[in-house]
Amino acid sequence: MAASLLKSPALLNRSELFGQSVRPPSSASFHGHPTTVSFTVKASAYADELVKTAKTVASPGRGILAMDESNATCGKRLASIGLENTEANRQAYRTLLVSVPGIGQYISGAILFEETLYQSTVDGKKMVDVLVEQNIMPGIKVDKGLVPLAGSNNESWCQGLDGLASRCAAYYQQGARFAKWRTVVSIPNGPSALAVKEAAWGLARYAAIAQDNGLVPIVEPEILLDGDHGIDRTFEVALKVWAEVFFYLAENSVLFEGILLKPSMVTPGAECKEKATPEQVAEYTLKFLQRRIPPAVPGIMFLSGGQSEVEATLNLNAMNQQPNPWHVSFSYARALQNTCLKTWGGRPENVKVAQVALLMRAKSNSLAQLGKYIGEGESEEAKKGMFVKGYVY
Repeated sequence: MAASLLKSPALLNRSELFGQSVRPPSSASFHGHPTTVSFTVKASAYADELVKTAKTVASPGRGILAMDESNATCGKRLASIGLENTEANRQAYRTLLVSVPGIGQYISGAILFEETLYQSTVDGKKMVDVLVEQNIMPGIKVDKGLVPLAGSNNESWCQGLDGLASRCAAYYQQGARFAKWRTVVSIPNGPSALAVKEAAWGLARYAAIAQDNGLVPIVEPEILLDGDHGIDRTFEVALKVWAEVFFYLAENSVLFEGILLKPSMVTPGAECKEKATPEQVAEYTLKFLQRRIPPAVPGIMFLSGGQSEVEATLNLNAMNQQPNPWHVSFSYARALQNTCLKTWGGRPENVKVAQVALLMRAKSNSLAQLGKYIGEGESEEAKKGMFVKGYVY
């Protein structure tokens, strides 16, 4: 049965594409009475490719550059360095990011916003082509953002399932090979059973639809840093959330070998007086992974969640000090881009030095993925925390 999941598209017939009925021998019986039992095995036409894509993104010493900020959030980043939120300025900054010489050595995938997927660089080359030339897999943010969840304790749910299949098919044609859907869970607001279930179900439906259209889904239920709770409370919520997520992924026949995860690290709340060391974060986070994540999943690409650049790297490094069944890596946005953005400052003459700053951060996290980061020579900017309460993008 497992082999049928990995057939190439050319070997699959129509019944296999849309599920097939599998029946036991006619002599099967239950309590002495003959019975017919059937169940559905889902076989995606893209199964082989999904597995290959996931393994490529989860390759040793490499991780994901998350540059999928919406135009509004990108505008906030630009405003922090005194630039207006125009398409030309967004294009200039994104060109800087994708064209760093040699960055493909440390970055295996880049998550793009829809505008970027169809955008060209300032030199007129397609952003997607520049990434592929760097041996970086293009990805795409496919959710439509957070909205209030009726009936909850001021919690949110993630919209975007309507029309998702056709959008994923179009993104695949444009060159994307993986997707990202971010929903959030708030510890100070519960989290309520309703919010957890809604997050898990939405992620599972998205994952199934993405796989049906050739995109490896990144599954991201972010447990927000907001709150003064301790690390034990975060651990408890992580266990609850991920149990629900994998229950619904299985219910939706999602191929585990063809997904990637983007969990939060298990840390205390941002307002908690008791801070955790990288060793404590690693201990709690790995314990949660071992209890909830099947080893079939090829890659765990952690989000930084408002940690400083150095904190995110130190914590990742601590998690890679011991063997585990997954590729434990990074999918960072601000924790890769912050120093780069400040160094650039919107000035063309600073592009090269800003690219060097990004390359250094990528290299540091590459070393952390290999468990070899030592943290020497980091700038004061890289040590600054980036937590923003109730951060939504």
